[in-house]
Amino acid sequence: MTTNDADIIQAKEPTEPLRDFSIADPYLDWIEREGVPLIVDFAFEDLNTLELGTWERKGGKGAIINIPNDEIPNDSQVVEISPGGKSEPEHHMYETQIYVLSGRGATSLWNDEKEKSTFEWHAGSLFAIPLNAWYQFFNGSGSEPARYIAVTSAPPIMRLYRNDDFVFNNPYVFSERLSPNEDSYSGSGTLYNKRVWESNFVPNAPDMPLFGWKERGAGGVNAMLEMAKNSINLHISEFPVGTYKKAHKHGPGAHLVLLSGDAGYSLLWQKDDRSDMVRANWKAGTMIIVPGAGTVHQHFNSGTRRARYLAMKAGSHGLVKPYGGSYGTGSKSMKDGGAQIEYEDEEREIHSLFEAELAKVGATCNMKAFIPWCTGEAGVTSERDT
Repeated sequence: MTTNDADIIQAKEPTEPLRDFSIADPYLDWIEREGVPLIVDFAFEDLNTLELGTWERKGGKGAIINIPNDEIPNDSQVVEISPGGKSEPEHHMYETQIYVLSGRGATSLWNDEKEKSTFEWHAGSLFAIPLNAWYQFFNGSGSEPARYIAVTSAPPIMRLYRNDDFVFNNPYVFSERLSPNEDSYSGSGTLYNKRVWESNFVPNAPDMPLFGWKERGAGGVNAMLEMAKNSINLHISEFPVGTYKKAHKHGPGAHLVLLSGDAGYSLLWQKDDRSDMVRANWKAGTMIIVPGAGTVHQHFNSGTRRARYLAMKAGSHGLVKPYGGSYGTGSKSMKDGGAQIEYEDEEREIHSLFEAELAKVGATCNMKAFIPWCTGEAGVTSERDT
């Protein structure tokens, strides 16, 4: 197990991807035409201070983020709208989920320009852009920029169709995803299966109610989100001070944005002996992207506040379907063919490292109810409601 300082991941300056320019890549060609910086990395200390370049289409500045391998099921775009500024109207055949990092403003949506709907947002708001719907952003402040992160399905869509006109000028209307008579951006929604919230707009994701999820352990709470009938799935998870979640794995490209928490870290590895383990420190504003299929990752709250994150990734939910279904393999032990390492099966060094991190800040480990060799307290039980 290697978790020394050399393994701690830091955000890098914008870089160009390694690429064979003799092979056409419609997605990378589009980025080059947009003239926006491309960052190839999977850990970012603070999205609020990430260096951006000019992006006229988006109304100010921006950068596009890819994970550093060939498995790119999605990308993320960090965009800053200038004070008093607005983006150019656009629509496209890839899906988009938005989380507002700072500032306030409004977004207009429409299929028919005569039937526009507009809703307001602020830092902490989370919403979806319906597939191929027209949209435009407006900064509501004349003195401060507004910044958001968007997770999109642009890479596979552009590489599948290989035609800008089809992707950006397609007239097809997905009326089932955006209805002018539907009040779908008011913040209201419907709860399914006791934990799946279907809504196009969450006014304040850092404080939205969550529900018990004992399967992931250590008093964690969670809400699965279904938004705009998109295939990019989302969930929000929170875990208490002095605890950590069970290690698990899934496909690449899950973007984890820390919504609250003052100190913590994640461990990521692929090899069974964990010789390739790396550590990424985090706090509110940090983003970590699971870089490859089968990457095991585990999240630890070593700070003094509850830790909450938003996860956005491509594909169907896998864990919960809004209208039925089961929990699948996401919360099933690897011993039984699932994707999760149970506490009793993890290496003791994992817990020893966590206790050492807590000791640095004089905090108590609250994992005694789950880890027999824990030297701390049974501070939390298997589940909590809020």
